[in-house]
Amino acid sequence: DGSKALENAVDNVFPLVLRQRCWAHKMRNVAKYLRKKDEKECLFEAKKIYSAENLKEAKRNFQLWESKWGRLYPKAAECIRKNWEQLTAFYKTPKALWKKLRTTNIIERAFREVRRRTRTMSCFNNVESIERIVFAVISHLNEKWRNTPIYEFTQSY
Repeated sequence: DGSKALENAVDNVFPLVLRQRCWAHKMRNVAKYLRKKDEKECLFEAKKIYSAENLKEAKRNFQLWESKWGRLYPKAAECIRKNWEQLTAFYKTPKALWKKLRTTNIIERAFREVRRRTRTMSCFNNVESIERIVFAVISHLNEKWRNTPIYEFTQSY
């Protein structure tokens, strides 16, 4: 989220792909601008934005949230506003995918597995050795997902 180099690489390789920002990370960023006493209520109300039934309702929920919280916490409101298109890209996909696409959980799961496997190894002799283990872990996950795919990703809509 927010890595300019990564965004440029994605634009170069996949220029037409939608870019979805992670709502879990965004809510953590928003929380940084809130007083502890308001955090729970504010974030609960912000959840209504990405839980909306459609993009129009999400926009309306954001406007309501911003009218209430934006005056108290303008940086929190700007945190969402500046990435609005990327935060709501999932609304342009089939509804069955929304829950999976609005966060980076599936990607982070793969990274956790790579860390889990590589941390137990005491050292790597060279760059190629780390590349081999990372490739093997990701390849294993891809094979697992191919044989037991995420249902929502495999259905026609």
